Amino acid sequence: MNELKVGFVGLGAMGLPMAGHLSRAGLLAAVWNRSHDKAAAAAADYGVAAPATVAELARACDVIALCVPADADVMNLVQEIAAHARIGTVVVDHSTVSSVTAKAAHAILAESGCEFVDAPVSGGVEGAKNGKLSVMVGGEADVLERARPALECYAAKISHMGEVGAGQNTKAVNQVLVAGIAQAVCEGLALSEKLGLDPERLLPTLAAGAAGNWFLDKRGATMLRDEFAVGFKLALLHKDLKIVRELAVAAGTDRSVIEQSLADYAVLLAQGHGDEDISALIRLKRGR
Repeated sequence: MNELKVGFVGLGAMGLPMAGHLSRAGLLAAVWNRSHDKAAAAAADYGVAAPATVAELARACDVIALCVPADADVMNLVQEIAAHARIGTVVVDHSTVSSVTAKAAHAILAESGCEFVDAPVSGGVEGAKNGKLSVMVGGEADVLERARPALECYAAKISHMGEVGAGQNTKAVNQVLVAGIAQAVCEGLALSEKLGLDPERLLPTLAAGAAGNWFLDKRGATMLRDEFAVGFKLALLHKDLKIVRELAVAAGTDRSVIEQSLADYAVLLAQGHGDEDISALIRLKRGR
């Protein structure tokens, strides 16, 4: 399996540790980032190439993983890869974008004889660092199998959800749940502060019962200490929920959680908290 040459594009808080897992498995061949200095530093750590252009990376790799912030980033990269990659190259998009974008990316690559799967991830920075991400894949089963050795380097679970776009649609559902859980946990813990409850007793008590969840476990104590170091930037959840809202409008489903979260995170963005973790939502809950 180590004959597979993987290129990783996008070395943010999630992408950098994911690339690290590929490196330790002997699969990573090259890295690229919009900031070349960051790519060069990672390449030195991992003992791989840091080409100056995506075109160079595309020509050297069998599988190219993307982990970038926005739909426009994905489309620009896919167009560059399609122009330079070898026939049969597999592009795996770990970004969170619209399923419409996923289908458009697939079409562009198909015209050049390349393959594509949309494979957004969930599990936070902790999951990326620990190699325990949940990967939601849309695309052809045989293409997924070709990319699977790379995905297994950082996945606790790989789920084939259906055709291209199904991975992103699954991630959209995931983000509604993430936003709703954050609303409930932040609101509840803000109330606990006003009631004078001891966090050291409260949090394990809640975690042991029906209210227990990942967000409470990973962010409960830190948000009560006003520590909002990045786990998942609230600006990114706000971006994701705009995508989700379009899907929900088209589907005709209720959008209460989506709209409330968009409104709340818009306030926090305006206050300059966009780079903080989504648990910074407790700032607003304390004032209501």
